[in-house]
Amino acid sequence: MRKRVNHLKGEVRRMFEVSKTSATDAVKLVGTVERLGVEHYFREEIDAALSRIRDEELVFGSSDDLRIVALRFRLLRQHGIWVPADVFDKFRDDGTGAFSVNLCSSPRALLSLYNAAHMATPEETALDEAIAFARRHLEAMKSELRSPLAEQVSRALDIPLPRIGRRLETMYYVAEYEQEEEHDAALLELARLDFELVRLLHLKELSELCLWWRNLYNDCKLSYARDRMVEIYFWACGVVHEEENSRARILFVKIFAFTSLIDDTYDVHATLEDCQKFNEAIQRWDEGAESIVPEYLRTLYLRTIKGFKEFEDMLESSVVYRMSYVKRAYKMDIEYYLKEATWSNQRYKPSFKEHVDLTSVSSGLPMLVPVVLMGLGHVATKEAFEWALSMPDVALASGEVGRFLNDLASYKLGKNKKDVSSTLECYMEEHGATGEEAFAAVTRMSELAWRRINQACLEMDPALLRAAQFAVVDLTRSVEFIYLGGKRDAYTFGGSLKDHVTSLFLKPVSTV
Repeated sequence: MRKRVNHLKGEVRRMFEVSKTSATDAVKLVGTVERLGVEHYFREEIDAALSRIRDEELVFGSSDDLRIVALRFRLLRQHGIWVPADVFDKFRDDGTGAFSVNLCSSPRALLSLYNAAHMATPEETALDEAIAFARRHLEAMKSELRSPLAEQVSRALDIPLPRIGRRLETMYYVAEYEQEEEHDAALLELARLDFELVRLLHLKELSELCLWWRNLYNDCKLSYARDRMVEIYFWACGVVHEEENSRARILFVKIFAFTSLIDDTYDVHATLEDCQKFNEAIQRWDEGAESIVPEYLRTLYLRTIKGFKEFEDMLESSVVYRMSYVKRAYKMDIEYYLKEATWSNQRYKPSFKEHVDLTSVSSGLPMLVPVVLMGLGHVATKEAFEWALSMPDVALASGEVGRFLNDLASYKLGKNKKDVSSTLECYMEEHGATGEEAFAAVTRMSELAWRRINQACLEMDPALLRAAQFAVVDLTRSVEFIYLGGKRDAYTFGGSLKDHVTSLFLKPVSTV
C-alpha cells in the first residue's frame, strides 16, 4: 500500500504542474486535495499554488463563477491570506444591493458561498448577509437535491465546512468524490489508501490506549468519573489525525484523560476542602505532597505525577523543555477548577463577564493548546510555546466556543446540580432575559468567538500559523462536532458518537 501511495503522489504532483496554467484548475485541485485529507503530502505544492492564485487575481481580476470565487476566498483565508469580502459584490443586484436571486439556480455555488462566508472576521456584516441568503435558499432546496450534494448541504447546515474536523470531512468526502463526474482516479485511490493506512494506525493506538485507560480508571477507583476513552480518542483524531503525529495524539489523549478525572472530581464529588488540598499538592508537583491529598484522590495524584514523567520521557532531549510549559498550563487549569468550585460552594453569582473570563479558561481548551504542541514536530517552536502560555485572544476565543457550546447543550439536556451557574443563567440574571433569549445571545457570542479565531489567523506571524491551526483551529473544530452547535454533549452522552466512531475506526473507507 505504501509503495502504491508513493507512486500516486508522483501522479498528483504532475496534476499540480498542469494546474499552473489555470487559476481555476488550481483552486479546484487544492480544495479537493484538502477535503480528501492528503494535503500533508503536498504542502509545498499547495503553498505555491495559493501564491499564484492570489497573484493572478490581482493582475486579471476575479472570476465570474461564484463557486470559484467563494472557493478561492475560503482557501486563501484558511491559509492566512487576506482576501477582501467585496469580491462578492459583483453577485449582488445593482438596484437593491441584495444577492441576486439568479444564484438560486446553482446550489453548488450557494454552498460554496455559505462555507466561504464562515471565514468572516467580527466586523464583516456583509458576510452575515451572504450566510443568511445562502442558508435560506439551501434549506429550501435541500430536499430536492441529489446525492452527494444533498449530503454535503445537510452537513454544512449543521457545521460549515471551515468548522468541521478535517478527518471527519475526509471520511465523508472520499465516498462522495467518487460520485463526482470530474473525479480523478489517481487522486481518489491515493485518498483511499491514505485513509486506510491512517485508520489502521488509529485502531492500533485506540486498542493500546483503552488498555492504558482501563488500568488507570480501575486503579484510581473514582466511580463517579466518566469512562470516556473512546470519546477522548475520537476528539484527538479531530485535532491531529496524521500518521506522523502519532506521539502528539497519544500525549493529547493521556493528558486529556487525567484532566477529565480531575474535572469530574471537582464538578461532581469533591468538597471545597478536597479541591483546595488537591490543588495545593498539584502546585507543589512533588510525590512528597501525597499526604496533603484526601485519601481517595491519592492514587490519582501519584498517577498524574508518574504519568507526566513518562510523557517527558517520550520527548527527545532537544525538546524536553516543552514539558515545563505543559505543566504550567496544567497547574493553571487546576487553579481555575478551584475558582469554579469556590464559586459553586459559596453560591456566588458572578457577572456575565466574570463568568466568561473564568469559564472560558476552565473549559480546558486554552490548557490543551500547549498539550497539542508538545508532541508535534518542527512547527512546535519555543516561540509557539511562549505564545501559547501568554493566553492569546485566539486561545481564549477557542475556550469561549467550548464553554458556550457546552452550556447551550446543558440548557437543552440539563446540567449537574453542583456545577457553577452557566453562561446562559448568568445572562438571564443580568439582562432579565428568557431562556430562549439567552440561548440566542450565547449562540451569537459563539459565532463571534469563531470570527475572532478567523481574524487572529489572518493577522498572525506566518511562523506561528501552522502551530495555531493544529492547536487552536483544529481543536475548536473538534469541540464544534462534539457539541454540534450546542445541540448535544457527545462527551457526556457518548451514544450519539457511536455511528461516527464505527465509521471512523472500524469500517474500511470504501464502505463508509
